[in-house]
Amino acid sequence: MAYRYLVIFLVLCLFPLAGFTQSNSYNLNVYPDIWYNDVDGVRIGGFVLGEMEGEFQSGPHRLDAGVWLGTNLPDLPVSYYLSFTEPILNKDDRLNEGNVRLISSVRTGFSFHELSVNKRWQIGFDEYTFRELNLSFTRQKMFDGAYRPYPQLWSDNWKSLAEIDFKIGRNFEVGRFLFESGVTQKFGTNSFTKIDLEINQQFKLPKGFEIKLRGFSGYISDRAAPEFYYGKSYRPAVEWLQKGISRAEGTIPQNLLDEGLIHLTGGANMRGYAIQELKELNSNPNPLNYQFVGVVNTEVEFPNPVNLLYRESIVGDFIRFRSYLFADAGIFYRDNYQGTPDIILDEVNQSAEAGLGFQFSVNIPDYLGKDRGFALRYEIPFWLSDPAPGDEKFKFRNLIGIGAVISL
Repeated sequence: MAYRYLVIFLVLCLFPLAGFTQSNSYNLNVYPDIWYNDVDGVRIGGFVLGEMEGEFQSGPHRLDAGVWLGTNLPDLPVSYYLSFTEPILNKDDRLNEGNVRLISSVRTGFSFHELSVNKRWQIGFDEYTFRELNLSFTRQKMFDGAYRPYPQLWSDNWKSLAEIDFKIGRNFEVGRFLFESGVTQKFGTNSFTKIDLEINQQFKLPKGFEIKLRGFSGYISDRAAPEFYYGKSYRPAVEWLQKGISRAEGTIPQNLLDEGLIHLTGGANMRGYAIQELKELNSNPNPLNYQFVGVVNTEVEFPNPVNLLYRESIVGDFIRFRSYLFADAGIFYRDNYQGTPDIILDEVNQSAEAGLGFQFSVNIPDYLGKDRGFALRYEIPFWLSDPAPGDEKFKFRNLIGIGAVISL
């Protein structure tokens, strides 16, 4: 019941803000919003963006908040999201700004509260050449498993986490480069450490050909919470909450997930193994996830007439239709199952795959030039080195992907 009173308090705080008229110095812009999941049903509400007039979300006192009502009237029918950002360093230079950010959210059965300090360094107006450093402290808890597509991947206790993330981007003549790293430390009972490293490199070739490479490595220490473990094809369950489309059960039809016909990007990204992994999640109350993953994803793009048509029009800067061959290979290790002391394993698995893919993407950069959009993929993983028992290595398989595996 404590969640109900917290939500009501924040709703009472936010609705007066939404009713303010625009002043000469600060703008509050209110927008309607509608979404769906199986627990809330149709979720209706709105969000408000607050900013100093003329700053375009780059000045002081930046507000991003929303309140929603689940029309199915679940146990907690009202949910909210609140983000407030205040510049503290280089306040007049949005390209090299430092800021403090507060996030508080109670929605889709998950309570999340974060305080972070963030710094960006950028050279000139080249948004692809930058460095970013983020330090954060988080309190979070999954309190309603009905929202989770696969509740066996979750624990339900409060967690205190500290995280440091560092990114480097470069725009070389041969193509873009991006390095990302993150270290997460849980404090208190059953503490654990999680480390992620990711490198992306693009190589532009003549006549519309292109090679994209991605290397990803992730490690989590023993006895960690299950939502932080890795899958072979999917990102850790806690990261599903980062996108509205995967935040709760039913936004994507559950039968499509259970059959492995949908691939969500992140983590190891061995896309062809989504079919057997998600079928296992649907049938096995104790799926075996991985403590260490190391993967290389490769895409070789070749020209197609549809994309050439887009490039010659005014929408070519925002819309792309890619065709590519892909090949992925990785090594996966598990020592124990999701912190369960009576199931001890010592298993190393190596897997590879190859296939053909097509991707349609729309990208409208934000005020800093960062990518902001979506990507839809149709992929045919026609070869798997380690198929499910009784399955063939060479076989026609198909899946729909949401998000770019290599987003350069």
